[in-house]
Amino acid sequence: MRALTWTLAVVLLLVLVAGGVGWWTVQRSFPTTSGRIDAPGLVAPVSVYRDDAGIPQIVAESDHDLFYAQGFVHAQDRFWEMDFRRHVTAGRLAELFGATQVGTDAFIRTLNWRGVAEAEYALLDEASRAYYEAYAEGVNAYLAERSGSELSLEYAVLGLQNPGYSPEPWTPVDSIAWLKAMAWDLRSNLGDEIDRALLATALPPAEVARLHPGFDWSTAPTIVDGLPAAAATASTGTPTPLANADTATDAAGGPLAASATGAVTTDYVAALTSLRATLDGIPALLGPEGNDIGSNSWVVSGALTESGKPLLANDPHLGPALPSIWAQMGLHCAALTETCTFDTAGYTFAGLPGVIIGHNERIAWGFTNLGPDVADLYLERVTGDTYELDGVQLPLQVREETIEVAGGSPVTVTVRSTGRGPIVTDLDSDFAAVAEGYPAASGAPEGEYQLSLQWTALTPGTTAQSIFALDRARDWNEFRAAAALFDVPSQNLIYADVDGNIGYQAPGAVPIRTSGDGTVPQPGWTTAVGWAGEVAFDDLPSVFNPPRGYLVTANNAVANGGPFLTADWDYGYRATAIERLLKERIDAGEKLTSDDFTRIQLDTSDANAAAFLPVIAELDLSGDAARGADLLADWDGRADESSPQAAYFAVFWRTLLADMFDSLPEQTRPTGGDRWYTVVGTLLGEPDAAWWTNERLGVAGRDAMIADALDEAWGEATSRMGGNADTWRWGRLHTLTLTNPSFGTSGIAPIEWLFNRGPYEVGGGSSIVNATGWDATQGYGVDWVPSMRMVVDLSDFDASTWVNLTGASGHAFHPNYVDQAPLWQRGETRDWPFSLDAVREAATDTLDLRPVTGSAPASDPASSEAPAAE
Repeated sequence: MRALTWTLAVVLLLVLVAGGVGWWTVQRSFPTTSGRIDAPGLVAPVSVYRDDAGIPQIVAESDHDLFYAQGFVHAQDRFWEMDFRRHVTAGRLAELFGATQVGTDAFIRTLNWRGVAEAEYALLDEASRAYYEAYAEGVNAYLAERSGSELSLEYAVLGLQNPGYSPEPWTPVDSIAWLKAMAWDLRSNLGDEIDRALLATALPPAEVARLHPGFDWSTAPTIVDGLPAAAATASTGTPTPLANADTATDAAGGPLAASATGAVTTDYVAALTSLRATLDGIPALLGPEGNDIGSNSWVVSGALTESGKPLLANDPHLGPALPSIWAQMGLHCAALTETCTFDTAGYTFAGLPGVIIGHNERIAWGFTNLGPDVADLYLERVTGDTYELDGVQLPLQVREETIEVAGGSPVTVTVRSTGRGPIVTDLDSDFAAVAEGYPAASGAPEGEYQLSLQWTALTPGTTAQSIFALDRARDWNEFRAAAALFDVPSQNLIYADVDGNIGYQAPGAVPIRTSGDGTVPQPGWTTAVGWAGEVAFDDLPSVFNPPRGYLVTANNAVANGGPFLTADWDYGYRATAIERLLKERIDAGEKLTSDDFTRIQLDTSDANAAAFLPVIAELDLSGDAARGADLLADWDGRADESSPQAAYFAVFWRTLLADMFDSLPEQTRPTGGDRWYTVVGTLLGEPDAAWWTNERLGVAGRDAMIADALDEAWGEATSRMGGNADTWRWGRLHTLTLTNPSFGTSGIAPIEWLFNRGPYEVGGGSSIVNATGWDATQGYGVDWVPSMRMVVDLSDFDASTWVNLTGASGHAFHPNYVDQAPLWQRGETRDWPFSLDAVREAATDTLDLRPVTGSAPASDPASSEAPAAE
C-alpha cells in the first residue's frame, strides 16, 4: 500500500506538472492589454482600449501612429493567423508543414498571388504606402519582443514538426497579398463553368441549361428596382457546351458553333472532375467554396425609420473559421487634423491596415458579393514553347518557382503563361487530361491542348488603397470615388450618411467579352473569343436616394439591363424574403428600428419548403410517407433550431436530390442550394418530367418520387434522432464546428481539440436569410455562415450593434477566443461603442503604447482622465 501510494502520488505530481507546463505554454502567448509598453517607432503615445469582449479601440494623434498601433494590436491578437495567411498567399505552406503542401503551393505560385501583390504595392500612392509601412512597423515591433510559443500556441505545436522555423519580419506586401485570397474566395462562377463542362459530357445542351437556369427577371427582385422586377429584356446567357472554334467565323463577337460532338472519354470526365476538386480545394484553406458564399445587406432611409435617420445592416456569408476571418476594431484620431484623418470602426482583416466594413463619423457602408464573371478557362493550342493565336505561334512566358519544403528537398516548378493567363495543366497529369480529352469531347482536330486561366485579380489593381479612401469618405461623392478604386473582388456596396442619404454602388473590374458569356471553357487560339477591356466604372449600376426609400442586396441580379455582368446570379430567395419583411412593416405604416433589422437577419423562412408543402399535402400517402406528411401538415416552413419539421424536411430534401439526380457525374450532383431550389421548383410543375424517374428505385413520376423520398427520409430521421418525432430538432443535425484552418484539420484528435470548438446547434439553412448553408452531398453540418452581423444606426453610432462569429482573440483558451460564438448562435448582438466617451466607458482594459525616445505630448490622446496602469 505504501508503494502504491507513492506511485499514485508521483503520477499525480507528474500530471499536475504537465498540466502546469501546458497551461504556462498556453498562457504565455496571451497579450498584455493593460499598463504601458515601450513601442520603438511611435511618434506620440497611443491608447488601446478594450471592452469585456477584448475588442480593441485605438486612439492616436497621427495616421502613422494609428496604423502602427493597428499592426501591433493585430499581431498581439492574431499573429499566427497572419503568418499562416501570408504563407498561403505566397505559396509557401510547404515551408511550414512539409511535402504534403507542395501541390497547393504550386497552384498559388502558378497564379502568382505574391507577384501581383508586389506590383500593387509599387502602384500605391505615397500616403497609402506610408500606411502599409507604418502597419508593418507595428507588427515587427511586437515580433521583436516575442518568439516561438510566446507568439501563439500554434508555434509550440509547429515546433514538434518543424523546430527550426522562426517567422520573418512583416512586410507591406504580406498585407496586400491577402486581398488575392479574398478575391479567390469570391471568384464567382468558375465552379459553374467547370460544372457545365462536366454536364455537357453527359447531357444534351437543353438539359445542361435546365440544370443551370437563368435568373427569373419576372419574379425575383433586382437591387436597383426591387420587387416586382420588370419583364425580361436582358439576355440571361443561355449556356452552351464546349464548342469547336475552328468553325467560328464571326470575329466581331458572334457566337461560336454550338453543339459538341464526338465520343466523350472517361479520362476527360475524370480530369474535369479532378480540376473542379482542386480548384475548390484552394479556398478550403480559407473556408469552403460554394454557391452559399454570398451575403445580405440592406439600407433604409430615415423617412422609414423611428429615429428619422438611416439604418444599415450587413452579414457577409463565408466559410466558418476559427478565429473568425474578421477582427473587430476601432481606429480613432484623438482629433481630426491634417496629420490624423481617420475616425472609423468596424470589421478588419488581421494582417491588413484599415477597416473593411463599418462606419466612420459621417457614413456607413456594407459589402455583399456582386458575383460578376471575372474568371474564364481557355483551351490553348501549345507547340513546344509557343501557343497559337489567330494562326500565329507566340512565345509562352516562362518562369521558375522554387518551393522550400520543411524536412525535404526544394521543389522547382515551371510556370508557363499565355497572353490570357497562366497554364494550369502543368500542375498535374489530371489537368493535362482535361485538355487532351478536348478533341473527343468537342469534335475539334487532334493536337496538343492546354488549359489557361484568365482572372481579373491577376492584373495589378488599386483595391489596396481604396480601403483608406473608403474609411475617410465623408459623403456620397467621396464614397463613389473610393469605390472606383475597389477593383477586385467586385462587390455590392451600400451606403448611408448622417445627412439622411442612402445609396448603392457596384464597383469592380468586370471584363467585356468579344464572344460568349463565360459560362463554359472557351477555345483560346482565336481573338474571336476573349476579353476586350473592362466595363467603365460610370457604366456600373449605381443608385442614390431611390424613391422607395430602401435598397436590398443579397447577391441577386443588380438590374434588368445595362452591361452584362454574369449569367450566374443568386436566384433571389434571400433578397425576396428581406424585401417582403421590410415591406410588411412599411406597408403597415410601422417605423423600422435597429431591433427590426436584427430580427430580419435571423429570419428562417424556407422558400423551398413553402414550394413543397402544398404539393405534399395533396398526395395520397400511406405508411411512413403519410407519417412524414402529417408531421409537415401544420409546419410554418421555418427552419428553426428547435423544429422537428425542419429536421425531417432537410432529410427529405437531401434524399430527394440524391434519388432524382443520381445519374449525374459525381462532382455535379446537387448540393441543395438556391440553384437546386429553382431547378426542382420548376420541375414541380412538370410532374411527368424524366428527372422524376429512377429506374433503380422503380419510381416514375413526381408524386411517386416524392412519396418514396418521404418514406425513406422517415427511416433516416428515426435512425438519427429516435422514434419519437416530437423530440427531433433541426439543430441536432445542423451543427457548426468552428475549425482552425491550419492545425484544426491535422487529423490528430488531441491537436484538433486544442484549436477547434463546437459543435454548436443552429437554425437557418441554405438560401435562407439566416444563411447557415449546408451541402447535401456531404451531410447536414454547417459549411457557410453569416461570418458577422452588424446594424449601424446613423442617428447615434453608439446605438449600433455588432457580433463576430468567434471572438477577438486568436489564442486558443483565451477568454475572448470564442466568447461571441454563443451570442452569434442565439442571434444576439453586442453594443458597439464608437464615440470616445462611449469607448472609455465600455473599457475594461487600457494599454498605453509609448514612444521609446523623446518626451510624450503634454496630453494623452486618449484622455488625462484615463491614466495608464503601471
